[in-house]
Amino acid sequence: MRLSVTHRTSYSYGDPVTTSHHEARLAPREGETQRTVAHELDITPTPEARRRRFDYFGNRTVHFSLSEPHRALTVIARSIVELRPTMAPDLRASPGWETVRDRLKADRRRDVLDAYAMTFDSPYIAAASELLAFSERFFERGRPLLEAVQQLVASIHGEFTYDPRATDLATPLLDVLRERRGVCQDFAHLAIGCLRSRGLAARYVSGYLLTRPPPGKVKLVGADASHAWFATFVPEYGWVDFDPTNNMIPAGEHVTIAHGRDFSDVTPIRGVILGGGHHQLAVAVDVDALDENTPPEKVFAKDRE
Repeated sequence: MRLSVTHRTSYSYGDPVTTSHHEARLAPREGETQRTVAHELDITPTPEARRRRFDYFGNRTVHFSLSEPHRALTVIARSIVELRPTMAPDLRASPGWETVRDRLKADRRRDVLDAYAMTFDSPYIAAASELLAFSERFFERGRPLLEAVQQLVASIHGEFTYDPRATDLATPLLDVLRERRGVCQDFAHLAIGCLRSRGLAARYVSGYLLTRPPPGKVKLVGADASHAWFATFVPEYGWVDFDPTNNMIPAGEHVTIAHGRDFSDVTPIRGVILGGGHHQLAVAVDVDALDENTPPEKVFAKDRE
């Protein structure tokens, strides 16, 4: 399947911004399950400097700077991504969760060492006894790790309410656990916190999900949104993704942009500005299925109209 993704971010400032420096993570990752067919990043006003690099986690990152006064900034990322079908892992055949925990501490293979770094606390996620208690019922002694994680995901989906007004970036994770409300970012952080509290590796994944309008309804432009889920590591299996917001294992309709310890490592756009005063932010995302024969330049041209 091919998907087109357009992510528009607009800032409007009450006072002129004289200088700004920004970092964007808006380009899809390359991997076994997806390939970037085309990608472009339009920035208005045009930056005086732009530099591409890969960050510590291998995410494609662009740094750009503006030194001319401006009252608005618009960043539009357009991508066409080819998603490859994947086989769902055999959850019951995965090793017991204690076995995985112990291997993460002792194994010195490069992939296991990299995963071990994802067992520690991060800016938005800290191990806690409350997280251990919440997940205790799923992690019986000797239970296959992926089976336990699937049950944890199903519990978050069933027991928590999706509520965009309930939380913000500053909401502590334990408040999310207590109130049983939040958004995809909160649910991913919660699952990661439960796993790390048990010495297991889990990482945050940001991206997009193809959404479909209800029967008989027209899909609204800009109605999609960035999405978040998580992945856990199993030696010999690698990283396995889970989406607690939708109670599923991503397989063919999730576009991965970045991953890291938590949201702080994958923020789509962040930066430092001089001036500006009060500002307003608007974000609109569109994700659409494409005919594989449609040329990328035609897709991008239509979006610019």
